Amino acid sequence: MTVQTATADNLEGLLKDNDILLLDFWAPWCGPCQSFGPIFEQAAEANPEVGFAKVNTEEEQAIAGHFQIRSIPTLMVFREQILLFNQAGALPRNALDELITKVKDLDMDEVRAEVEKAEAESKEQ
Repeated sequence: MTVQTATADNLEGLLKDNDILLLDFWAPWCGPCQSFGPIFEQAAEANPEVGFAKVNTEEEQAIAGHFQIRSIPTLMVFREQILLFNQAGALPRNALDELITKVKDLDMDEVRAEVEKAEAESKEQ
């Protein structure tokens, strides 16, 4: 699958239309972002069933603000619209491949149960 550009206009659709979505927050002036870009694109080619999108933090400041991006590159991984991974820094290719495999293998019923439990506990406090 090709890497898409995420914007304020299409982000919601990207999240809904992709069971798994990886978001790469980057900027044109960021050296580590430029190094991570080809790794991200190679992973997209190797995983056509997974959504890949890049968020240019210079052009999409509202998205970056919403997700509280403080440093770039930052990688976020969603599955079924649930944020599962959020980490700043460029990942090496083998680590990105391992992350994608782990996300694919997750039991989402367990994840949803954990999310519901955490939300219930936070309401009690």
